[in-house]
Amino acid sequence: MATLQEEISRRRTFAIISHPDAGKTTLTEKFLLYGGAIAQAGEVKGKRERAAKSDWMEIEKQRGISVTSSVMQFQHGGYCINILDTPGHQDFSEDTYRTLMAADSAVMVIDGAKGVEPQTRKLFKVCALRNIPIFTFINKMDRETRDPLELCEEVERELGIDTYPVNWPIGCGKEFAGVYDRDKRCILHFTDAGHAKKAGITEIELDDPALVDLIGQARRDTLADEVELLGAGREFDLEEVRAGRLSPVFFGSALTNFGVEPFLEEFLRMTPSPLPREADCGVIDTFSPDFSAFVFKIQANMNKAHRDRLAFMRICSGQFQRDAEYYHVQTGKKMRLSQPQQLMASEREIVDEAYAGDIIGVFDPGIFSIGDTITVPGKKFKFGGIPTFAPEHFARVSAKDSMKRKQFLKGTEQIAQEGAIQIFKVPNSGMEEVIVGVVGTLQFDVFQYRMKAEYGVDLRMQQLPYEQLRFITKAPVADLKDLYLSTDAELLEDYRGRSLLVFASQWSINFILKRNPGLELAETAQ
Repeated sequence: MATLQEEISRRRTFAIISHPDAGKTTLTEKFLLYGGAIAQAGEVKGKRERAAKSDWMEIEKQRGISVTSSVMQFQHGGYCINILDTPGHQDFSEDTYRTLMAADSAVMVIDGAKGVEPQTRKLFKVCALRNIPIFTFINKMDRETRDPLELCEEVERELGIDTYPVNWPIGCGKEFAGVYDRDKRCILHFTDAGHAKKAGITEIELDDPALVDLIGQARRDTLADEVELLGAGREFDLEEVRAGRLSPVFFGSALTNFGVEPFLEEFLRMTPSPLPREADCGVIDTFSPDFSAFVFKIQANMNKAHRDRLAFMRICSGQFQRDAEYYHVQTGKKMRLSQPQQLMASEREIVDEAYAGDIIGVFDPGIFSIGDTITVPGKKFKFGGIPTFAPEHFARVSAKDSMKRKQFLKGTEQIAQEGAIQIFKVPNSGMEEVIVGVVGTLQFDVFQYRMKAEYGVDLRMQQLPYEQLRFITKAPVADLKDLYLSTDAELLEDYRGRSLLVFASQWSINFILKRNPGLELAETAQ
């Protein structure tokens, strides 16, 4: 039997981030393929047998995008790997942010033809806030790409992180013949046409005369010059990688499998085992025998056969055991976590035990919120909260069919508890009509789609002009309805009964503060 320390030490929990269409979901699938978790990769939006394993919601399969974060676990080379696949689309950056809170490192996928894109920058900033190690995979080398050196320089310039190419590509597009491994000082020449389950590799030294026969004299000479140039650059430093200041760079093609396996092997070697977490009582040691975890995601209706809600927890310390009693810090109640599951997107299996670093989903009867802490009885600390993003788009929403009021209420509340939308209402009104706030407009489409598919409710939606939200912390009047408001602002309250104002512009905020002396506003709720 492996000890607690050994089990935790072999865990690797990481998120995959990228701009849409850089190949993130394809790379995730290839990892699963190497780990034996799936038998065949299905290209997203492709004509093969099925949609991506990590895309479970029907709308994801239709559009070929990831709109929720998926969790997948598999074994490879003695490691137990937990992958968190994140939405690439910027409208779902809040879900990605929460997911990154549960990861110990991140893999940043960059399209070799496009380089650093807007969403890459945004997600990178989130990683930088947590100082987690970031590994860069420059993808799509099977297509025409930009100069590799230029790409590395762009990552350094745009994202403010040093880079160290662990391998170097030989050609691109149809000419992509392999990579030079700087550590082993040899060439990994890809010998088959791609799409095989694993890329065929021939290892050959740079000064081996047979190399000319494989890649030609001109490419061999170019490679020798580039390798010499790289040697004049900075040294590799694992401590700098683990501090999030140096990003190891790998080149490859997820679609054809070229360079994926060498990347996975090196990545698992360099990335850290589960990291200690900050709580209100200090740092919680990962290897402590006492179980602790926090909720980073809530998802309803993942499986049409099970109309249920799952709370996803990142285990931060110790060992989870299925029948043990645990303590929910926020409610102050002892509980057994029912139906603990590990997931491959929407496919589940019940687990009897799990360790620090693992992600488990537990049945949620409606008691958990994002950021909640679960510990063993007797321990009452809380992990740091997960901030919510202020919505930037608003719509007035009601059910087209007034007979479906009950389903409308249930659906909007459940989807809001997941953190996918935020709901508000006009004070002293019912919930037949609500104001929905989102970070990105695509979330409206997903909300509308899910209400119809999961709750059978067609929605009436009216877009509103508001772009800013402020909570009222101090008011100069007893009744907030007596505040002097402009026509492009509205008084609302959130589901916790907190009063707030929404505005169409910054000018509107300044105008209302001027007309209501003594009014105090805050960007976040206390």
